[in-house]
Amino acid sequence: MKKLLFNLFLLSTLLFSCSDDDDNSSITPSNVNATVTSGSWRVTYYWDNDHEETSNFAGYSFVFNANGTVVATKAATTVDGSWSTLNDDNKVKLNLVFPSPADFVEISDDWHTVERTDTKIRLQDVSGGSGEIDYLTFEKN
Repeated sequence: MKKLLFNLFLLSTLLFSCSDDDDNSSITPSNVNATVTSGSWRVTYYWDNDHEETSNFAGYSFVFNANGTVVATKAATTVDGSWSTLNDDNKVKLNLVFPSPADFVEISDDWHTVERTDTKIRLQDVSGGSGEIDYLTFEKN
């Protein structure tokens, strides 16, 4: 009887501790790679330290190439950078590197992927030392 009760307790714990909200099975380096390399993207939200800076990227279209380069274009302006993904402490990171201009240097970081769909990538980064959280969201054009 004790064994049966223990097994029921274990089963109920497993069932109730697993929910769709906690399912990050769609966040793998290969899934993030496949998503970002399909089409062009725009920044729909960027929160840096204590204020929103989304408007710094208004009008830019980002194309993530399979060779690890990323190109942001706005009219005649082109900004070149690089990107990669990796697993770090069981979290999938999207690394962005832009050598210039200053607004793009600010988003150069190793971002934790917190949500991935076919049309949206939500990222966050905990700033070193201060513990403040930055947020960056790309949505497909």
